[in-house]
Amino acid sequence: MNERLGRIIPRLLSVSVALVLAGTAAAQEAAPAAPADAPPTSQQKQKKDAVNLSQVIVTGTRTSDRTQSSSLVPVDVIPAQVLNDSGAVSLGNALDLAVPSLNFPLASMSDTFAFVRPFQMRGLNSDQVLILVDGKRWHSSALMLTLGQVGQGSQGVNINTIPVGAIDHIEVLRDGASAQYGSDALAGVINIILKKGAEGGEVQGDYGKYSAGDGASSRLQSNLGFALGDKGWMRLSAQVGKQDPTNRAGLDNRPGFTELGRKFQVGIPNSNNYNTFLNWQYDFTPKVHLYGYGHYGRLMAEPMAFYRYGTNAPEPKNDLMQYLFPDGDGFNPVEHGVSRDKSFVTGVRGETESGWDWDTAATWGANRVSYGTFNTVNFAFWNDFGYTPTDIHDGTLTASQATLDFSMGKSLNDYWHLGFGAQYLHQGYKIVAGDLASYYVGTSGVTGGAQGFAGWGPEDASNSTRHSVAEYAQLEGNITDRLSTSIAARHEDYSDFGTNLSYALSGRYDFDHGFALRGTYSTGFRAPGLGQQHASVTTSVSYPAGNSLGLPEGIYLRGLVPPDNKTAQLLGSEPLKPETTRSITVGAVWAPTRAFTTTVDLYDIRLKNRILMSSSMSLVTQSVKDYLAANGVVNSEYVALAYFTNAAEMRIKGIGVVTNYIKELADGGSFQTTVNWSYHKNRVTKVLPNPAVLDALGDVGFQRITRSQAKGLLADQMPRSKFIWTNTWKTGHWGFTGTAVRYGGVTEYSSTSYIYDDVYPSRWIFNLAANYYHDRWTFTLGSDNVFDTYPQKAPDSSNFHGIFPYPSSSPFGAQGAYVYGKVAYRW
Repeated sequence: MNERLGRIIPRLLSVSVALVLAGTAAAQEAAPAAPADAPPTSQQKQKKDAVNLSQVIVTGTRTSDRTQSSSLVPVDVIPAQVLNDSGAVSLGNALDLAVPSLNFPLASMSDTFAFVRPFQMRGLNSDQVLILVDGKRWHSSALMLTLGQVGQGSQGVNINTIPVGAIDHIEVLRDGASAQYGSDALAGVINIILKKGAEGGEVQGDYGKYSAGDGASSRLQSNLGFALGDKGWMRLSAQVGKQDPTNRAGLDNRPGFTELGRKFQVGIPNSNNYNTFLNWQYDFTPKVHLYGYGHYGRLMAEPMAFYRYGTNAPEPKNDLMQYLFPDGDGFNPVEHGVSRDKSFVTGVRGETESGWDWDTAATWGANRVSYGTFNTVNFAFWNDFGYTPTDIHDGTLTASQATLDFSMGKSLNDYWHLGFGAQYLHQGYKIVAGDLASYYVGTSGVTGGAQGFAGWGPEDASNSTRHSVAEYAQLEGNITDRLSTSIAARHEDYSDFGTNLSYALSGRYDFDHGFALRGTYSTGFRAPGLGQQHASVTTSVSYPAGNSLGLPEGIYLRGLVPPDNKTAQLLGSEPLKPETTRSITVGAVWAPTRAFTTTVDLYDIRLKNRILMSSSMSLVTQSVKDYLAANGVVNSEYVALAYFTNAAEMRIKGIGVVTNYIKELADGGSFQTTVNWSYHKNRVTKVLPNPAVLDALGDVGFQRITRSQAKGLLADQMPRSKFIWTNTWKTGHWGFTGTAVRYGGVTEYSSTSYIYDDVYPSRWIFNLAANYYHDRWTFTLGSDNVFDTYPQKAPDSSNFHGIFPYPSSSPFGAQGAYVYGKVAYRW
């Protein structure tokens, strides 16, 4: 943002505040506003079985009476009932079936996806979406996603750690919100609102299985409320789940390999998880409240790596196999990881005698991932020492975050509300090296690193921290009875890259008959992730015959190193800058009755300094080897190397349509239909030139952005369009829910030419569920993907000799129909 605007926006805010304060001297004070993270209404006042179209929202606004249908910005409200009505086994899957602008794919050929599933919203990655829990910033995952699939290069939040039973509802803000919330809110905000109060509870168990006969999944969850005397309450939520693996791998169709059988595993990995959540409130006085929550979660998963063929295969891949496995069998490395999440929040909020609401809170959260590989070997270690461990610890990653927040707000009169505050943010990222055998490469030239997942070595170990201080203000109110507006600004000062000022201007005009027009112009930013700045990842990659590095077909080590790595700096890396955006959203709202509402919102986002993984540059080219050796870098363990870089500018355009209708039936039942549709188009508008040093070294394969990134990962890796139609009918003891989802087509782009692009058509997925209600019991039978729909099979040129029959970019996976049953008791 330029310096002139940086001076104008604070002055404009100051003048606006002064004008409003001057007009309130004789005005009667309005009712005090609730703090931003307070529940909008009590659980008892919300309908359990239908969406309340006049639901009060707390996301994107600091007033206490803004409803979903009267919002200045597009906000979707997803009640707990909608999350429970689906057969989804995780929060992310449930949101995928409820929010059209969000895609939560199940890629079956990525090991790290077992621990943190990435998603996209409005065409942007999960680390460009801010996740809040009761208005407080949630911590990110420690894992970086580095494979060439959706979310590549991101370090997002694992929302699946939050128990569904703890959730009252979710508010999804589909607009840039850095001016209100700071970094990461480029695509929008997902605010998870927890259940409150001592009343009510539930216990639910569910079990399901895929129609192929595998992938059994079970889950038990509960949510209980307790009174803390007559001044407080506490709610305890717990969730335990188990997932059996699936396998959709085909036979290796090379001559002779089919006799070995199905050796690869391509599908959902084996996993076990449990999560507990405790939130509470205690009222010191009617106007001063102590509140907080604590969370602990643990996920154990075992994704399978590529199978390593033995000497009984027609074409053995490694001569050392005859010594390690003299019987001719190969081996399939098993990656074993344990991911632990912890989060704590405590705060005090209240109201002064003069009507100011205030809130001060401290938060801390962290994700720790301990990674290992079982049933593996290190060929270089065996070559040099005569033996090799088979169970190897690869290392440990930790991402942490702490905040101190203070905010104040007041309704200045019947028309205006002022809110302001400050936040201190501290973030950390730590890598601890694994066992010697996990990263050892030696000097013999034999392939090193643990097969399946090469670990982190001492040169990868790091302990990085940074902090920021932010100040923000928002003035929102009505200029006339029909015209409302909001102006917000937020200044941030980061210790690692400097300052940023974001602002947002919103307006809404209400016509007769429930029709309104609304729009927002805003700027935003995302600070480079600490993982993007400091992570080092070694990946075991299969290079096919005829690869760009000129290597024989086989499995080699590829490195992702931080920009300040010596080798990366020699090859042109630079310190990362924050991503910045300028976005416009224009929409219309039509809500002629409390039973019907429809919204249409168009958006245009211009994104600068997009942070991406560069393409992998060859380290086996002689010019590169000579250049590195001349600068003291010899015997690299990698055949190729990449680093994070500010690579491009982008433009994202799209539209979102949301329609809800509820009809109360004469017999006390109800019928509800929801029609949602979204469309977006991403385009890379500018690519930075290659570093001069690389041009001098000749063709080393480096590109800021490859063709497959520019057209695929940044554009069409996920469907441009998504349509969701849900109908719910409840009468007497019965309830029925049907959902039709259409995922638009996707294209997997080649890095070289359109001739090798793979185009996959759109698919319809149908889900059905039947509920029987008896007293406080609910019995459910259902099926997701009722018609057992799979994506179109991958062509022979892209299925890795027939082993991977389905594309990894399928937005709904390739698992087939899922049949499930649930039993719930609620009070």
